[in-house]
Amino acid sequence: MSIELEARQQQGGGNQQGGQQGGQQGGGNQQGGQQGGQGGQQGGGQQNGGGNSQSQSQSQSASQSQQSGSSSASSSTLSIPESAPAGLLTVTQPPQQSTSYYKIAQNEFITFGWNFSYVLATPTHLTVSAACDNGNTYPVGPTNGIIPGTATSVVWDPYTYQTSHPDLPLAQAKYTLQIWGDQGPGAARAPGILTPNSALQFALYTPQPYTPISSGWSCAGCSSALSQYVAHPAFAGIVATMVIMFLSGSILMRRSAH
Repeated sequence: MSIELEARQQQGGGNQQGGQQGGQQGGGNQQGGQQGGQGGQQGGGQQNGGGNSQSQSQSQSASQSQQSGSSSASSSTLSIPESAPAGLLTVTQPPQQSTSYYKIAQNEFITFGWNFSYVLATPTHLTVSAACDNGNTYPVGPTNGIIPGTATSVVWDPYTYQTSHPDLPLAQAKYTLQIWGDQGPGAARAPGILTPNSALQFALYTPQPYTPISSGWSCAGCSSALSQYVAHPAFAGIVATMVIMFLSGSILMRRSAH
């Protein structure tokens, strides 16, 4: 009996010790789970922190690129000093010393040329027009009078314009060439800005068709001019003087012959 009780006590103690070890192992597993959870939280926090730092660096780089773009845009702004002279346009073709006459006929083109001086702000476009003495203004050039701001010449075909605009034909009269930039024809003088130009004058005429003499053509102006000379008293006096001189000379020659 005593031996059996001792065996049972040893078994019970072993079971108790195994229970304690199992509890310790369970506690260790629980502690390991807690530590694993804490490690996962710390890893996630570190990952979140890394993502936040990466997004912050991206936003900083974007703001820096915006700042650099704005600085480059501001640096491209043209600054014209107040002491700069006003921009000028000088017509070089045709010469301005005398009025040039151009005929409105097929394949008869007119070339206007010019150069710029002191223009610091290049206009985006130029407007070229011909102001007639009759009060009408006509666009000059193939693009309805609007050409690039850097252009230094324009070619005009008055005959094509005449046939394309029968409601507003070109008159046989004197014209003033007008050229201005973005500020318009009435822009005031400003430093570095193109000043409008209206210094050139020219004239247009329509040639008369050829008429052969064999068709019965006569010079009306010539006939009227001759009649005016004949009716003038001075002309009659010159004719009478010439007749008297001729008769006097013939009489003297006869006397000297005898």
